[in-house]
Amino acid sequence: MILTEAPVVTAALEAAVRAPSPHNTQPWLFEVGSDVIGVVLDEDRVLEVCDPDRREARLSCGAALLNLELAIAVAGRSCDVEFLPEKDRPELLARVGIGPRHRASAAEQRLAASIRVRYSNRRPFASTPVPAGARHAVRRAAGDEGAKLVLLDEVGLLEAVAGLIRRADHLQTLDDRFQAELRAWTRESGGNDGVPAYAGGPRPSGGLLPVRHHGESEQAREFERDPVVAVLTTPTDGPLAQIRAGRAMQRALLTATSLGLSASFYSQPMEIPSARAVLRSLLGENAHPQAVFRLGYGFPGSTTPRRPVGDVLRIMR
Repeated sequence: MILTEAPVVTAALEAAVRAPSPHNTQPWLFEVGSDVIGVVLDEDRVLEVCDPDRREARLSCGAALLNLELAIAVAGRSCDVEFLPEKDRPELLARVGIGPRHRASAAEQRLAASIRVRYSNRRPFASTPVPAGARHAVRRAAGDEGAKLVLLDEVGLLEAVAGLIRRADHLQTLDDRFQAELRAWTRESGGNDGVPAYAGGPRPSGGLLPVRHHGESEQAREFERDPVVAVLTTPTDGPLAQIRAGRAMQRALLTATSLGLSASFYSQPMEIPSARAVLRSLLGENAHPQAVFRLGYGFPGSTTPRRPVGDVLRIMR
């Protein structure tokens, strides 16, 4: 690879692939030239049943973009981001130019250090309350990226949204195409994508909300009865808003990780258009929900595998 900043690029790509994605599909490619990295949506890894409009894939690529920027910053360089730079290539979501020397802030260093240890914790959380300071920090992190993070217990919507999540989960349980897609991305062992059995979590029994079961064990476990559930919203929708929402989601998740919190997603209402519309009406017509996840203090788990950088890399001559 002939690049003027090859060590920076390598660090950036190794961080980018650690972003979260639905079913750990990793729907991204990276086009690398001289001091420039393009973030591309990989159409071959889009979930056609639960993400036909590519919204969740764009969120994932937005999260990868933030990881990439943070890694460049702590490697000592600035960067310039251009969103949707080519009108005739909508799959090219962003182009990152590596700029002059940069001294990483303490916040950038803290978030970058959380990239490798962040993971979706699908197991029950402890009953320890999430303190007000941590709640404020996670909300502010989303706000720094132009999004809003609504903690449902603080606005009196937890019960209503919990019912919506349960109904959406039930619909997906009955959907043979969805279940086949879920099974296709659940790994018993090996592989560098999908959700491996060890990270799938137990089958939920009791608790307020169902956590998606990926098949680690058929033994049922009770989940928390009073979860902290967050909904990330944006003032508009569409490809650009979804890319930005992915950045906001990842900044919130990395902030939570740096504070010792765990998180995992309630994607069910985001993947059924009618349920997402109901959620929007509950939150207000000016709020477009983009992601729903729970926060809490989780017991230790493991990160899920990622494809090697070489598998997601395109060299631009």
